[in-house]
Amino acid sequence: MKKLQVLFLIALSSSFLLFGCGKKEEATSAPITNPTQEAQPAEDTAVADEEIATPAPDLPPAEGMVRSRLTNEWVDEETANTRPIAIMVPNSKTASQYGLSDADILYECNVEGSMTRLMAIWEDWDDYEKIGNIRSCRDYFVYWAFEWDAIYIHFGGPFYIDNVIGREDTQNINCIDFSKATFRDTAKNSTDNAFTSSERIMKAIDHYGYSTKYRNGYLEEDHFKFAPDSAPNTLEQYEDAIVAEKIDLSSAYPVTNCYFIYNPETGLYERFQHLSGDSDGPHIDLANNEQLAFKNVLVQNTYFEVRDEKGYLAFQCHDTTRDGWFFTNGKGIHVNWEKTADYNATRYFDDAGNEINLNTGKTMICILEEGDTFHVDSQILGGK
Repeated sequence: MKKLQVLFLIALSSSFLLFGCGKKEEATSAPITNPTQEAQPAEDTAVADEEIATPAPDLPPAEGMVRSRLTNEWVDEETANTRPIAIMVPNSKTASQYGLSDADILYECNVEGSMTRLMAIWEDWDDYEKIGNIRSCRDYFVYWAFEWDAIYIHFGGPFYIDNVIGREDTQNINCIDFSKATFRDTAKNSTDNAFTSSERIMKAIDHYGYSTKYRNGYLEEDHFKFAPDSAPNTLEQYEDAIVAEKIDLSSAYPVTNCYFIYNPETGLYERFQHLSGDSDGPHIDLANNEQLAFKNVLVQNTYFEVRDEKGYLAFQCHDTTRDGWFFTNGKGIHVNWEKTADYNATRYFDDAGNEINLNTGKTMICILEEGDTFHVDSQILGGK
């Protein structure tokens, strides 16, 4: 998919140089944006072509592109019709994280020992040489992967996962059972050194006989609702919206101590974290040295229980009465969320009962243990 996009863009750029903004197949004529518009004099052609080459934000930038279900960004149709992958990624000091800055959706949730684990979801995943590193499953993450119809990739897990992983409808790649799905590579230690690649994922998919196409009926309903690019959601329509320049989750995630800083120049929340005893620092993708950043941040208060003396946790992923917060464009509002079935989307509503509109871009979903609090600027927030 990414390779096809590169070839497409090269061909498209060539056609721009020769003929303005014509289609690849029809380079002899430029598209007409307004059939009733009179022809412009020859000396204005360059200006007209320049205007045509910059489509309106709510129009596809090229033929064959559609909106992503995950981010609302423009992607090619093949990408949009291919199931995403969901990979379990550690978030400890020794984690060697590759590819996370490209993930469209990133989940974070506590596991035992107050350490958080991440689940990254990629829509366009066909051109990676190294993704990971990969760690073990926790069953609650599987239910969040279900709602994206994602192929779930993990490195084993405790016996608590057996019921959900053992279901016939759970399409997962256990890298212990199918060792060809991973390779060992240089990492921070010998434990967190299992990685995968697009080629190996496809071999595993073929091995298990999974389809890369969405299940029947999945595409009939949107997952998130998005505001149009021409009218982004500023949250200014909410009188009780709060200023949210820093979202500090360190009290809820006491080991990784992550937080987000809003960058008004990019319109994104940049992610920082430090582990106990370390200084603050940006959360960096080792594949490209880029900091993780998100257009939308959702904080989801969730009922949980401690399962045993080892501290294994259980989270109630299906619920209709819990609440949380939504942050975008430097502001935040209180929301309520529901997830009514395994494959149903988690939906978020404002206090008036309207489903919220996210903005185009990547989304971070932080699952908090019910009763925990966090800080937004000078305010302490939690459930209501």
